[in-house]
Amino acid sequence: MIQDICKDEAFLAQRAEVATPDDLQIAADLLETLEHHKEGCVGMAANMIGCNKRIIAFDNQGEYMVMFNPEIVKKSGPYDAQEGCLSLAGIRPVRRWQSIKVRWQNEKFQERLKTFTGWTAQIIQHEIDHCEGVLI
Repeated sequence: MIQDICKDEAFLAQRAEVATPDDLQIAADLLETLEHHKEGCVGMAANMIGCNKRIIAFDNQGEYMVMFNPEIVKKSGPYDAQEGCLSLAGIRPVRRWQSIKVRWQNEKFQERLKTFTGWTAQIIQHEIDHCEGVLI
């Protein structure tokens, strides 16, 4: 179900709780909401739809991908960027990494580990910031 976008900065500033298999519907709603906003959005975290769970969804080179409990375990190649967000007004400066290694769980809660680079890495970093309660 398409959900409203949360703009409550106090809620968005909270660290997300660990996602469990009981949260699969939140992931489905997150994907549907991201698809609905595809013209102006390439990634979302669950707190953007009012669910304080560690779940992100994003455009991975043309195909949507969901990560449960993602964490960056390695990063390299720092650079400065500017990003916008559906939940926050304006464009803001951020420090990102060109290459990141991420550990997460898939929809079957199997652990995965993969290195992402470039634009996809930037999107993932933005969404993981949401999980950490970081307001860019």
